[in-house]
Amino acid sequence: MPRVIHFEIAVDDPDRAVAFYRDIFGWKIEKWEGPMDYWLCETGPEGEPGINGAIMRRTDPAQSTVNTIGVTSLTDSIAKVKERGGMVMTEEMEIPDVGRFVYCTDSEGNAFGMIQPEM
Repeated sequence: MPRVIHFEIAVDDPDRAVAFYRDIFGWKIEKWEGPMDYWLCETGPEGEPGINGAIMRRTDPAQSTVNTIGVTSLTDSIAKVKERGGMVMTEEMEIPDVGRFVYCTDSEGNAFGMIQPEM
């Protein structure tokens, strides 16, 4: 069963947000060395319940937190999203050493991501 495996928190001031989450919750937060401004958040030790995520610069005033769901077949999942009244918001993108990713909305307009992890 596909599960939520990652979250993204969209912010206006990444430095302020990093300090906020680090100071309040003790999250380990490090800037990702990828092609965009993205700060990876480790929210607890491996093996404990919960998920890790990221802080990213807001690109749209309405952008909020996005949960990413891991899927075994991105192609099949995209088809199901469209069949059930959702929309695919971006082109599929390849994230090096991570997997294939796409942003979507559900039938109610809520944003979410889907990723087919690299094997």
